[in-house]
Amino acid sequence: MARMSDVPPKGGFSFDLCRRNEMLLKKGIQLPSFRKTGTTIVGLVFQDGIVLGADTRATEGPIVADKNCEKIHYMAPNIYCCGAGTAADTEAVTDMVSSQLQLHRYATGRESRVITALTLLKSHLFSYQGHVSAALVLGGVDVTGPHLHTVYPHGSTDTLPFATMGSGSLAAMAVFESKYRDGLTRDDGIQLVCEAICSGIFNDLGSGSNVDVCVITKGQTEYLRNHQLPNPRTYVSTKGYNFVKGHTEVLATKIKLLKPKAQVPEGDSMEE
Repeated sequence: MARMSDVPPKGGFSFDLCRRNEMLLKKGIQLPSFRKTGTTIVGLVFQDGIVLGADTRATEGPIVADKNCEKIHYMAPNIYCCGAGTAADTEAVTDMVSSQLQLHRYATGRESRVITALTLLKSHLFSYQGHVSAALVLGGVDVTGPHLHTVYPHGSTDTLPFATMGSGSLAAMAVFESKYRDGLTRDDGIQLVCEAICSGIFNDLGSGSNVDVCVITKGQTEYLRNHQLPNPRTYVSTKGYNFVKGHTEVLATKIKLLKPKAQVPEGDSMEE
């Protein structure tokens, strides 16, 4: 017969960890803080579809871990998603939902809808109460037209004509609010997205490197990897670093002669 302690709870919130955390705080143990991340991701609706944009800097605290990472994730042939937050979380969440959309297309034989991807994303994030650090800009074009949504780590969503997320979102939003208008052409949309991302790159330390752009229209998707390079390298060398002799001053030189190691006769063994 199962004991009461073995029976799983019937539901509701458990406050056991709250009491534990309060006890740890009284003992002087500081709880870990949320990891600070840096990214600028944007999206806008133009007259024929969606334009998504992202920077390419990945940071590990104060260190730039990757100068050219990909933050625009594939969800379906007609749907892409920009991710901000913890890189592993954004990659895992978008990959999981992408596989679910693929299975849904196999079962129905129809093109995925943006609202389906949105529902799967926000349901998953809400179930983790914000502990999955993934802030997303979801965009795509389906049978009902172009759609742009933002998904916050706690599962709340917005549907907007233009959107920004990440630590550089305020700088990017300033560009959108001053220059966005209805009925933008494809080229105007790409130019505005690039300008918004560059605003984040130059005004946010967590954002940097290059600008990735994804253009989604009815029946066609164009992923423009490294579309703009606002921070070109000032030193380009194909053979590594070739410094001229004497470039670095030699302060002292010391030469030490090493004695050859004694030869051990054959048959003898050495023990350490």
